[in-house]
Amino acid sequence: MKTEPLQKRPAKYDERLNPIDIHIGERLKLSRHAADMTQEQLGKASGLTFQQIQKYEKGNSRISASRLYQLASFLGVPASYFFEDLPRAHPDGELHMSVLGVFSESLKSVAPKDKLLHRETIELIRTYYRVTDSKKRQKVYELIKSIADQS
Repeated sequence: MKTEPLQKRPAKYDERLNPIDIHIGERLKLSRHAADMTQEQLGKASGLTFQQIQKYEKGNSRISASRLYQLASFLGVPASYFFEDLPRAHPDGELHMSVLGVFSESLKSVAPKDKLLHRETIELIRTYYRVTDSKKRQKVYELIKSIADQS
C-alpha cells in the first residue's frame, strides 16, 4: 500500500486555533521575556517541559485557570494580565464569529505593529535601567532621542 507523504503545514496562523488561546499565549511569551526567562526555565519552575510552554505560547494548548494562575505568579504578573486587550464580548456573553474574525486578523500582525511586544524593546528597556548612574542614563536617553529626531 502506497502512502502519501505528509504535507507540511504552512508556518502562518492556523485558523483552527482559538484566538483567545493565541492572545493568552502571546501575553505569556511577552511576560516571560520581560522576566528574562527561557521557556526551559519557566517550564522547570512550573513543573512543565519547555515544549509545553511552547505550545501554550503558540496557542496550540489551552491553559487551565489554575495553571494560568501558577504561571502568572512565577512571572510576577496578575492573572488578569493575560486577558488585557481582548475584544469585548457581545451583550449576550458570546464572542461572535465576526468579532473573532477581526480579532484573528489582528493577531496575525500584532508583533510587527506593537513595538512594545518586540523582544528587542524589552531588552533595550531592561538594559537602560541597568545603567545605575542617573546622569549617564539621561545622556543615553538624550542620545537616542537625538538620533531618532534626525531620522
